[in-house]
Amino acid sequence: MKLVTFTVDGKKEEVGIWLEDGSVCPTEEIGYVFQDMNDLIRTVTKHDLVKMEKDAALLMDTEKCVPAGKFILLSPIPRPMQDVLCLGLNYTEHAEEAFSYNKVFTAEKAKPIFFSKRTTYSQGTGSPIPAHADLTAKLDYENELGVILGKDALNVKEEDAADYIFGYTVINDVSARDLQTDHKQWYFGKSLDGFTPMGPCITTADSIAYPPALRIYTTLNGELRQDSNTKMLIHGIGEILATLTQGMTLKAGTIIATGTPKGVIMGMENPQFLKKQDVVNCTIEGIGSLVNTVQ
Repeated sequence: MKLVTFTVDGKKEEVGIWLEDGSVCPTEEIGYVFQDMNDLIRTVTKHDLVKMEKDAALLMDTEKCVPAGKFILLSPIPRPMQDVLCLGLNYTEHAEEAFSYNKVFTAEKAKPIFFSKRTTYSQGTGSPIPAHADLTAKLDYENELGVILGKDALNVKEEDAADYIFGYTVINDVSARDLQTDHKQWYFGKSLDGFTPMGPCITTADSIAYPPALRIYTTLNGELRQDSNTKMLIHGIGEILATLTQGMTLKAGTIIATGTPKGVIMGMENPQFLKKQDVVNCTIEGIGSLVNTVQ
């Protein structure tokens, strides 16, 4: 099942189920009222999700659903409850290209590299990425599988990790490479406003076999730049959760960006960083495409 946050005619944000015909069924139409996606994630049960999917499908092609083209998709979680947790250098070839760009990105790490990404607001597919030209001249994309937790997690065993996953989404971990290297840390260069596009939906965990083995690819202005598979993660989702939850509680709704594969701009021989009007399309199999234009 694909869950979305959307608006119609610029009115209130609503939560809905994205159906196979491209329409959206608001959850209110099937008897489920949520304040937002965070509320849905915290309160629904697996039984609820199964029922919601069945009930929404029965309303397909009825006036209770919003037809394709009549709604605007927002980020599925426009206002995360906390910073997005991120993995750095979590695909081997990306670790190598990052190290060749700047030795600060050391590729010799036996343990997962964690950092956080300030996200006061996440924009969805179709919304712009601000260029922040007054702050950075080296704007880059990073297509990443986002993992969303469905319940509080503490001292999770690696073999039990799948039980804690609510669903998956696409995250573009937009990065200002000059800020990232100048400050000798990643938080500032990855946390400017508009640097966490997410979407187009959350695909619930029951729709994707665990561990996810999904094609992940990125185009820039139609040219293929990244092309890999999420099965190539150096540190898998189970290890990530087992490590992060040792002595630290992750709350339901926590978003984890699992790292990006080879093909980012900084890894190129003559990098031409993002400029205004560039169109970045981040796609992950089974979830969809997150498309944003730099402005």
